[in-house]
Amino acid sequence: MPWMNPLARIRDAWQGQKARDKDLRNLVSNLPYEGLDKMKQPNRHFPSNGIKTTKYTVLSFLPMNLFEQFHRLANLYFVGLAILNFVPVVQAFQPEVALIPICVILALTAIKDAWEDFRRYKSDKKLNGMPCLVYSSPADLLLLYTSDPNGVCLIETANLDGETNLKQRRAVPGVCVTHPEFEPDSLTGIVVCEKPNNNLNHFKCYVEKLDKEKVGAGIVNLLLRGCTVRNTDYAIGFVVYAGHETKSMLNNNGPRYKRSRLEQRLNIDVFFCIILLFTMCIIGSLGHYLWLVSMPSMPIYFFPQSNGDMDTPSLSSFYKFFSMIILLQVLIPISLYVSIELVKIGQIYFITNDLDLYDEESDTTVQCKALNITEDLGQIQYIFSDKTGTLTENKMVFRRCSIMGTEYPHKENAVRLAVINKPDEDEDVLFSQTRQTPPTAKPGWSVDSEDSSSQEKQSERRRSKGNINSDVAFSSPLETEIIPDQKLLQQIRGTEKIDAYLDFFLALAICNTVVVSMATEKRPRTSDFEQNIQSNPLDTWSSLVKRAGSVRETLSSWTRSRARTTSEASDIGLTIQGQPGDPAGVQTCSLHVPRIAPLQDTTPVVSTDKFCYEAESPDEAALVHAAKAYGFILLSRTPDSVMVRLPSGAQLTFEVLDTLTFDSNRKRMSVLVRHPITRQYILYTKGADYSIMELLGTPYGEKLQKAIASDTQQHLDCYAKEGLRTLCITKKVLSDSEYESWAVTRQQALSAMDNREKLIMESAVQIETNLCLLGATGVEDRLQDSVPDTIMALREAGIQVWVLTGDKPETAVNIGYACRLLEQEDLVINMSCTNKVTCISILDCTLEEVRRYSDDPRNVDTTPDISLVIDGRTLTMAMSPDLRDRFVDLAKRCRSVLCCRVTPLQKSQVVKLIREKLKVMTLAVGDGANDVNMIQAADIGVGISGQEGMQAVMASDFAISRFKHLKKLLLVHGHWCYSRLANMIIYFFYKNAANVNLLFWYQFFCGFTATAMLDHWLLIFFNLIFTSAPPVMFGIMDRDVSAEMLLGLPELYRTGQGKGEYSFLTFWISMLDAFYQSLVAFFIPYYTYRGSDIDIFAFGTPLNTISLFTILLHLSIEIKAWTVVHAVFILGSVALYFIITLAYGVMYLNNSGYWHLQAQMVDPMFYLVCFISTVVALLPRYLFHVLKNSIAPSPIVQARHLDTLEPSTRDQWIKEWRSFRGGVQDKTSDVSIPPSPSLESFADDFIMDDDFTLNVMTDKNHRPVSF
Repeated sequence: MPWMNPLARIRDAWQGQKARDKDLRNLVSNLPYEGLDKMKQPNRHFPSNGIKTTKYTVLSFLPMNLFEQFHRLANLYFVGLAILNFVPVVQAFQPEVALIPICVILALTAIKDAWEDFRRYKSDKKLNGMPCLVYSSPADLLLLYTSDPNGVCLIETANLDGETNLKQRRAVPGVCVTHPEFEPDSLTGIVVCEKPNNNLNHFKCYVEKLDKEKVGAGIVNLLLRGCTVRNTDYAIGFVVYAGHETKSMLNNNGPRYKRSRLEQRLNIDVFFCIILLFTMCIIGSLGHYLWLVSMPSMPIYFFPQSNGDMDTPSLSSFYKFFSMIILLQVLIPISLYVSIELVKIGQIYFITNDLDLYDEESDTTVQCKALNITEDLGQIQYIFSDKTGTLTENKMVFRRCSIMGTEYPHKENAVRLAVINKPDEDEDVLFSQTRQTPPTAKPGWSVDSEDSSSQEKQSERRRSKGNINSDVAFSSPLETEIIPDQKLLQQIRGTEKIDAYLDFFLALAICNTVVVSMATEKRPRTSDFEQNIQSNPLDTWSSLVKRAGSVRETLSSWTRSRARTTSEASDIGLTIQGQPGDPAGVQTCSLHVPRIAPLQDTTPVVSTDKFCYEAESPDEAALVHAAKAYGFILLSRTPDSVMVRLPSGAQLTFEVLDTLTFDSNRKRMSVLVRHPITRQYILYTKGADYSIMELLGTPYGEKLQKAIASDTQQHLDCYAKEGLRTLCITKKVLSDSEYESWAVTRQQALSAMDNREKLIMESAVQIETNLCLLGATGVEDRLQDSVPDTIMALREAGIQVWVLTGDKPETAVNIGYACRLLEQEDLVINMSCTNKVTCISILDCTLEEVRRYSDDPRNVDTTPDISLVIDGRTLTMAMSPDLRDRFVDLAKRCRSVLCCRVTPLQKSQVVKLIREKLKVMTLAVGDGANDVNMIQAADIGVGISGQEGMQAVMASDFAISRFKHLKKLLLVHGHWCYSRLANMIIYFFYKNAANVNLLFWYQFFCGFTATAMLDHWLLIFFNLIFTSAPPVMFGIMDRDVSAEMLLGLPELYRTGQGKGEYSFLTFWISMLDAFYQSLVAFFIPYYTYRGSDIDIFAFGTPLNTISLFTILLHLSIEIKAWTVVHAVFILGSVALYFIITLAYGVMYLNNSGYWHLQAQMVDPMFYLVCFISTVVALLPRYLFHVLKNSIAPSPIVQARHLDTLEPSTRDQWIKEWRSFRGGVQDKTSDVSIPPSPSLESFADDFIMDDDFTLNVMTDKNHRPVSF
């Protein structure tokens, strides 16, 4: 780089910072500036594409790592003491010895950090060195050109959000020359984009051409770094973000750090230890002062100052205060933090290698992403769960539909699903078998050719299982195979209302973002793709119908003024009919073509079974497969067109003018197309009933439209009560002028940089009015395996379960009963209101009744089985500042809460409210992007790696594949992790206090001079080597109760909730026990050797030995499940103590402690003193355990006793215990899902008025009763 004035460099750097900080960024092509030096490059102020995720360099590692480690106050504390020990006047022992513990801790942590950073360095080197066949390395690209003639690029974003379904990205049109070939130099405009951010689903940009025309671009035009291009030969783009500014790098925040509740409690107890240490040091300082004052003259072994004067007693006692701190510093357990990290690593290893938490279908096991909160899994009090994909399979199965007010129940399909529900049936075999029967149904829904044998079909199915669609989401046979309703088939064959039926199924086929690809090969170009279409599986049925003469060859024709349109219609055998005065402009097409009409192509066709529908949601996939079952097959989709095949075999290619994507505010999506025959602008919309019904117009006349809407709403209510997910399907025909006016508004919104989202939503709302209702759909999302059992187990464990869902209340309530969140005997409070005054009245009334129940003397020891159902609108009012306390008071008295129609923001607000108001440990579990806020708001977030990508998993602390795994994760591993770590921490405090108190008691006999009766090296070795490993093994491998008992008796989980085993009381009991044991370990040898001629180190040796035996045997009493590992480590520690002490005595010949242990070991008194002292020291704790476990055994002790019984006897005892305690195992076989209301016997089970609903449902039919 050429020399540059330093001031110019500073000015350029300042300008670069200003350019990077701007909300809008102007970028131009670098190609015209190639060959120039960097200072002349127009985009030089923005980062290059190289990334660096390492924290250190070779030179900066040591200072930076030490700086980071000294952020931990404990490290600063011990370093300060080590430095203080270098001051001669306060020196307690050799300065070098004081440095050993903290140096070992810092070195171990530094080695771990260096290894992690080296792994990051190798990853960066590999990524930065990836070969690329583009103009620059991978970055966030504004797509300009692709190998597809339509400018389409299919990508997979699994590396970013875990979604494996293909997504479309399209080139920005008209900004550079692309024909006959792409010319990069033709990009002469300015690309204006927003400041880099981490939102993977949002991007604002426009390209300003030389003529000042602005072309808007969004996320659909952006190729993100980390995504994989599929079925596209090449893609060319303009770099908008590079290096660390790419969205993938901005989302790479590294491992999250959370402080567990146990760690918070630990810090409090460390503070208590500091207070205790200072108290002991003050006692030592005062004792030293009194000792000096009481002496007639200064002892001869006190050295004078340099001027020959002696320190005064006051100054000497002041110095001894700091010397005592150095001597007794081990009271603060420096090695505890490292031990905790080692224990958590071991716990995570056992969790991730648990085969019961492995899901064979997805080939995934549990992931632990937050390494420091494993013990919090054992203290959960509230669980907040999503429904779809979390409690349910997220496999959407088309069940029922309503078209123009007529309901089609699809009974044959219901029978098929009922057979699949049998646990011993294989899904793929069942689908192969159902194709054989009933014979009459085969032409209507079989997807195999008629001449194939059943054996060939079954073998083909087995061969294709997990292969053809193994990488395609929402493509299991359960979701793709649908048996059409015979009544609806006959209706389609008829001639009445054929326009609405055609539009209904066309809406199902095209009103989505589904991408069509081939299952066994790369997706060909669209021009070739359209020539390889096979006849529909309903062709056979159509031909039979035609031969029978049950369908007219053509409908009566309607003469149009435009001859071109008539010609188009006759070319494909479609006849248009309608009335010029039709208020909706509704014009229809026959579903069948004349037998004389030729097909569009005569080339060999490809089976439609080889189509793959890449959907972004399971609902879209279910509706597309439903349309396919009736012969409306989605053949291809490009940014500008969508091709659909009709049951007759005719193909319609609709011009796609715009797609109004779904958002959480509108609760609907629309696609605006131009009909290939009528040339009309048609808007197809689907969405939630409450967002659609209020937008309906009266295209069929006010009376008819109201009747259709009323009947459809009744059907929707029935679907919801059956637990089905519902959608309304509508249509709207726009005039030419109406479309042209709206298109201008839409383009302005798309090219805007300020308030783009608001303008885009307003443009969508503007056109989505006066809709024509076509019908509704009901899709089933089945519960996952073992969900009811898991929820009941969690509730028995003392955990309150809340379900937060966006579904309708009726749907949510039905699922609530099915998953046993709600019970038949529950008092269910259903809250729904439209104004705040009513909400206040409901809360006050309900709280009064609940409190009255609790205050009744007859209900002192009982808990009311109360459940609350509340919708999102009421929830917003209930969480207002003046009502939230009353709402929380009511909610905490409920056994379960079901929140319906809630938004992602409301989910997180509910979690925060309960966590902050009740001070409880919360866990949130979900599977989709809409659950991320809730997951991050809870103390522990659990993501389920379902079918909607990995956004929830990426934001979570733990990831599982099935909801049922939550049972063992919490009840077994959570309990073990908390119990092990809590007991290990208490033991660590006890161990250090018991050992350091020996030094404190000795001060009373040495004038509080801060001297030790042991060699300083042995003091260091005691905590660093002799007693370090057994507690770690205790924390990793101890097991108070077996997994079978913890799963069989979920009540045992309650021992960890609230204060749990590690509380203020248990801490101080252990500290008092440590003081008692240290007194015994010191004074029994003291009085034994009193008056003898042994020296100070000969006296200290039995003290150290007794302390070792007492501490290790104390641990032996606390161990609940002995293993070979425990025995090896404890015996190994004893052996290591004797070996090192003996070797140390031999090596240091000039040391005053030479040969002391060897001399003690030949004296029988040594063994007698050690034995008696150890027994007396441990006797109180041992007797306490014996009496407690015999007179008042805890549930854990009782469960441990049951663990020793034979399996059959143990299982019988568990059943009796659970029955006595109100368990659910006796009711499981009797539980049944509430009967779904039929359309013929529809009854409104909810008392509704214009203001509110407050229902209390008690009996199994959920009939509401008043208070």
